[in-house]
Amino acid sequence: MNLARHSITATNPIQIFDTRFEADCQIFTTTTPAGFAVYQTRPLKLIRKREFNGGTLAAVVPCHTSSLLFLLGGGRSPLYPPNKVVVWDDVAGEEVAELEFRERVRGLACRRGWLAVSFRRRVVVFEVGETIVRRHEFDTCDNPRGLLAIATGAYATLLAFPGRQIGHVQLVHLSPCIPPTPVGPPSSIPPARPPPPPSKHPVSIIAAHDSTLNTITVPQSGKLLRVFRRGSDKAEIYGVAFRPDEKEVCVWSDKGTVHVFSLITSGPSNRQSSLSPLASLIPYFDSEWSYAQYRIPAQASHISISSSSSTRSPTADVTDEEKCMVGWIQTPSDRSEPGRDPSMEYQLIALTYSGGWYRLSLPQGVSNSSSLSAAGTPLSSSPPRVSSQPRPRTSSVSSTTSRTEKGKERERDRDRKDNRELVLQEYRKYGRWDGWG
Repeated sequence: MNLARHSITATNPIQIFDTRFEADCQIFTTTTPAGFAVYQTRPLKLIRKREFNGGTLAAVVPCHTSSLLFLLGGGRSPLYPPNKVVVWDDVAGEEVAELEFRERVRGLACRRGWLAVSFRRRVVVFEVGETIVRRHEFDTCDNPRGLLAIATGAYATLLAFPGRQIGHVQLVHLSPCIPPTPVGPPSSIPPARPPPPPSKHPVSIIAAHDSTLNTITVPQSGKLLRVFRRGSDKAEIYGVAFRPDEKEVCVWSDKGTVHVFSLITSGPSNRQSSLSPLASLIPYFDSEWSYAQYRIPAQASHISISSSSSTRSPTADVTDEEKCMVGWIQTPSDRSEPGRDPSMEYQLIALTYSGGWYRLSLPQGVSNSSSLSAAGTPLSSSPPRVSSQPRPRTSSVSSTTSRTEKGKERERDRDRKDNRELVLQEYRKYGRWDGWG
């Protein structure tokens, strides 16, 4: 009897083409070959799913926690042409408008009242209300990634995107972001006050880098200016997220690591080089490094006992298991004293493109809690933690470079001793709609 060779899988592979948080990280959207879904961030809960038979989507961009979503077609069989942005009302479950352009859309950013659309060499800005009105257009340098970012906090005005020269960031001030109308009884927290109008010219340029920009992110208020270093190894930065109170910032990259930096002098100390006296000769040693980090474990999407190739999705995109999206949430602390109501603290949610949902808290001894209290939530099982260690680099034939490398090696040794890991509090899976959240 002849038996054909079969591929045995533990579960169906999870294929996520795009996932992103709304401005306040209360919900997030995810795009798969079947369509898209909207999830509550914490506790993880599937709010709504939409399946499409006519094609696939490249991205679904939420506008705060409203029902308004912006859809982009993509993949081998796009649901919409790549030169269109479709405005979708997710409560009604239908398209309410569409924006058509002469070229492929590269990126989107939105907040209450405004939508910015990036192309290869320009950015177009629309005012969104009862109707959608085109207001501004700006030229950029070559921007194949479609980079742009918009401040989403109450009364924020900042829009940032690549300037006309490589490595430059152009800043534009829009009308203030009006906060939403409060729902329910009046809050004891006073509402945010409108800041004074900008005193400088509403358009400015920052010469940020000498090379091409890899990502652009702004805090909710559109303020702050600091310089940090993720690590000694070269990495592709996937994204940056500011804590809502702007006291900390996290960075994640293609190394599969999440790094956290403090933005205030009274907070936890960022690591600095012991060779800082050489900063005038080697600027590397003048940088601030993260005070905490976490390496997200790589997850195999399926197990095969044959040599046959796995089935590919109908789209052309190949997802990276280590690629992720990270955002800040405020949640009841898991480390409160027994018998007392848990205080609220800031934690991180990491979403991997292989379907992993990670809830991470800051290391013990780092105070970031508030005076609010709420009921706690039970933890689910979690995967093993993986320690993050810097990767070794080969030394150079140059004597100057050799001394620099030795200095970096000493820094790595010290980092291994002082390393503080983010704590994995909860792990779940998302992306499949048959019971995974």
